[in-house]
Amino acid sequence: MSWESTINEFRRVDAQREDYPGEHLVVLGVGVLLLLAAGRSRSLVARLAAGAAGGALIGRAASGTGGISKLTRQLQHTLEKQFNLGCPRNATGHGTDVK
Repeated sequence: MSWESTINEFRRVDAQREDYPGEHLVVLGVGVLLLLAAGRSRSLVARLAAGAAGGALIGRAASGTGGISKLTRQLQHTLEKQFNLGCPRNATGHGTDVK
C-alpha cells in the first residue's frame, strides 16, 4: 500500500465518522498551545515542528462538518434571522419583503 492510498483511506474513514462533542475545540486548543510552545522554544527544529503541527491542528479545527465552518454558518443564519439581513430596506429604514 502506498503512502498516498493510505492517506486517502484515512481521510475517507475520517469523513464518514461522527464528530465527537467539543472535538474541534480541543484540537483548536492543542494547536494554539503548540504555537505558543513554538514561540518559546530555543531550537529552530523544535520551533518549525511545533509551529507546523500547531498550524495544521488549527486548520483541522477550522475545517470539516463539525468545525468552525459549521459554527460560522449557524451564526450567520441566526444573525440573518435576528436582524433580517436578507431583506432590503426602504427609505424609512423598515424592511420590505421584495421577491
